Amino acid sequence: MAAFGTQALQRLPLYLRVLREWAREGNAYASGAALAAALGIESVVVRKDLARTGVRGTPRVGFPIAQLIAVLERLTGADAEMTAVLAGVGRLGSALLGYPGFRRQGLRIVAAFDAAPERCNLVLAGTPVFPVSAITETVMRLGVALGILTVPAEHAQRVAEQMVAAGVRAIWNFTPARLDLPREVLVQREDLAVSLAVLLHRIRERRL
Repeated sequence: MAAFGTQALQRLPLYLRVLREWAREGNAYASGAALAAALGIESVVVRKDLARTGVRGTPRVGFPIAQLIAVLERLTGADAEMTAVLAGVGRLGSALLGYPGFRRQGLRIVAAFDAAPERCNLVLAGTPVFPVSAITETVMRLGVALGILTVPAEHAQRVAEQMVAAGVRAIWNFTPARLDLPREVLVQREDLAVSLAVLLHRIRERRL
């Protein structure tokens, strides 16, 4: 199995979602061309991605869907559950707690934290909400390796440090703050403003 670059890894969950849908419909095989058409991706890109999985296709038949799903689940981590905690139960944090796609991807948020007293001791989308002061004890007790940040930017560094000190080894950062953490801690930053700027630019280009 060949290594995947960052962009290719970002496409794998898209393939997995479509293939699972086709499997539920009773399909046993899928072609690279059909996947490309379903997702609006160039056929040559899909063919290269599928070739890296090591799954062999048959001419005029396609790739065995069940085998592809199994490999993609392993590559994306969907075949083994990962637990996480989330800090910041505002609008974005609450939306993430209620997002069902995480469970399908193998991610389960087992606890959330917030500084507002009125949000603590609630259960949102099945996840208990604790005060921020409980981060260290809760993360250590649950043995969680992934922390999700949706707190205000000015609090992101402090909360991330609390999570890391308690055992978290990866941070999914939805704040605009740039975190200064030990090199061994993985940080994935999601800047929604940047994504929006790119989308608006593409819309304006089409209007010209």
